Amino acid sequence: METEQIIAEIEWLERVYATPDTRPLSPSDVSAANRRHDEMNAGSPWFRLWQRYGICCRP
Repeated sequence: METEQIIAEIEWLERVYATPDTRPLSPSDVSAANRRHDEMNAGSPWFRLWQRYGICCRP
């Protein structure tokens, strides 16, 4: 019986975490995402050109 309960709880958690987060992003969320993106692409010559000349679509 306990095994079935544990399996049911795990399945419930999987359903909860599978639903997308519909909350709007805060400014700090956007800033953190931009920072991670910049760090991830820092080695790209195209990205360095983008940074240097300020070609940007960010608000």
